[in-house]
Amino acid sequence: MLMLKHCTEELLAKLNGITESNGWTAQRAIQSGKDNPDSSIGVYAGGPESYTLLAPLFDPIIREYHNYEMTGHKSDFSLSGLSTENLDPEGQYVVSTRIRVGRNFAKYAFPSAISAEDRARMESEIVDALNALPESLKGEYFPLDGMSEEVRQKMVEDHFLFKQADRFLESVGVNRDWPKNRGIFFSNDKKFLVWVSEEDSMRIISMQQGADIAEVFSRLASALDTINKKINFAFDDVRGYYTTCPTNLGTAMRASVHIRIPKLSASPDFNEVCKSLGLSIRGVHGEHSESSDGIYDISNKRRLGITEREIFEQLYNGVKKLIELEKSL
Repeated sequence: MLMLKHCTEELLAKLNGITESNGWTAQRAIQSGKDNPDSSIGVYAGGPESYTLLAPLFDPIIREYHNYEMTGHKSDFSLSGLSTENLDPEGQYVVSTRIRVGRNFAKYAFPSAISAEDRARMESEIVDALNALPESLKGEYFPLDGMSEEVRQKMVEDHFLFKQADRFLESVGVNRDWPKNRGIFFSNDKKFLVWVSEEDSMRIISMQQGADIAEVFSRLASALDTINKKINFAFDDVRGYYTTCPTNLGTAMRASVHIRIPKLSASPDFNEVCKSLGLSIRGVHGEHSESSDGIYDISNKRRLGITEREIFEQLYNGVKKLIELEKSL
């Protein structure tokens, strides 16, 4: 656990008198790691100030996890000059594509520390911003509070909805007042979703069947263009977009495909191949899950010190290579 490695008694004593404006402290930041010895990171931010006031705790963990020397982070959503054609028009390999980003407000605490009053205000501001989306992204917001169990369960099964947070986030208070002022927005065509007050204030998601990575990416970029005009997100030019978990800092982007590669995935070199392409592997039901039918969730490994454009290019070229290798076996 990185928290145990970097959070010494001496450091804790040094940070002992520091309290963020939302009440967050170093002790609260490390609580999940103390409660859950199997954590890989073990620290969570309570708000934008965590990354400045508690920088002696967070920065060494950020450096090690992201292999990043805090040299500067830039954002770039342009795809000009890149290959963007559909890599699998017949749908033989790529089942679906999904790209999401996490975002938190600059003026509010993160879900770990936010007050009930601010969570309600934030939900209202998010809904206002989503109502301004262009026609192609328009849809409806569904609050979790008051949602029938039948509708809720159907949304979970369709992978649209988030469940109550796991024990790691439970330890830092993300589940407080559940399910009040949480909800999901989805566009009329179900290709654009926003989760409100899950791990981060917003999880903004573009997804569809098939391998048109450029279309999924461009839809997300278009939505962010509108939302950014309405909401000021927590960001700096060293750590990028601030997130509750430091593993998501930077672009806060996870770009992924579900890809059917039964032959390649059976090869002993599969993990090394993906690693060399800068890609992470999961089962299709998320972290720590198994694969089914040779279908894997493949995504970008890096989030920080890399642009969104570079993440697109890395996933695009990686998927292209995986398809070529599968065909050759």
